[in-house]
Amino acid sequence: MFGIRFVKFEPTTHAIRVSKGRTVQEGAGLSFFYYAPTTSLMAIPLGSVETPFMFGELSSDYQNLSIQGSVTWRIVAPETIAKMLNFVLDEKGSSYISEDPQKLSSRIVGIVQVLSRKHVSGLALKDAIGCADAMVAEVGRRLAEEKEIRSLGIEILGFSVLAIRPNTETARALEAETRERILKGADDAIYSRRNSAVEQERLIKENELSTEIAIENKKREIQDAKMEAERSLQERRNRMKAEDLESSIKLEEQRKVLVELSTTNERTEADAKAYGVSTSMKAFEGVNPATIQALASMGMGPQQMIAQAFQGIAERAGHIGQLNISPDLLQTLLKKPS
Repeated sequence: MFGIRFVKFEPTTHAIRVSKGRTVQEGAGLSFFYYAPTTSLMAIPLGSVETPFMFGELSSDYQNLSIQGSVTWRIVAPETIAKMLNFVLDEKGSSYISEDPQKLSSRIVGIVQVLSRKHVSGLALKDAIGCADAMVAEVGRRLAEEKEIRSLGIEILGFSVLAIRPNTETARALEAETRERILKGADDAIYSRRNSAVEQERLIKENELSTEIAIENKKREIQDAKMEAERSLQERRNRMKAEDLESSIKLEEQRKVLVELSTTNERTEADAKAYGVSTSMKAFEGVNPATIQALASMGMGPQQMIAQAFQGIAERAGHIGQLNISPDLLQTLLKKPS
């Protein structure tokens, strides 16, 4: 009524009341009455603002890129920005009379785009796609040092890059290239696995062959050892046979020597006996045979004497007419002496 109005600002809004060209009151979270025809109100938000962005850039190899992210900022010097931008409210105090507050986010995004272009323009497509972390570090640092940002009394709280993407056709080409590389890697892996299997099979075959060769060599060694043992045994047998034959020959020679000695001895003994008999016969030359017979009968037994008597009877059988021999006499003659 009569142009006097009441206004109340939030604690996150810095209010400035200007009357007649000079600042009457300012601060955060103010509430007061003012005279509308001669008073201008400015409301500067102090809270943090997150501004998303998405813009296109070119890589060093002239490929289109889409960069998506966000920047978080807040006004830390409201008096400074109030001198450079128009934050004056309308008569009702509900909206700004200028578009400067709405364009502030665009100005910050523009600065981000300029700094991002400097970073991306020196990279090839594949390098640019994977440079999000490096871009965050470099562009975030440059934003904090940017003269225009500091002159507006703005503080950069955060900067993030969500995605860096090529256009659809390029993405498909990269996907195809990557897919082919992955498939080639899979083929190489299959080939390596098969090659490894073949190599392992070859090693197994070589091991089996080596084992068979070792077994054959061992069998040959055993066979050679057996043949050597048999040869040694045969040589031993032959040596023993030769020794036996030599022994037999020696024994035969010894036997021959013994036989010759025995024969010589027998001959010598026979000659001695013949010489003795001859000598004995020479002694009995000229002696009556009856005398010799009588001498021979000396020391004979009864049976021998009876046998000599029967011999004499047989010699004179022509002069004997009849001879009777009783059974008792025969029994007595046939009886062996005890």
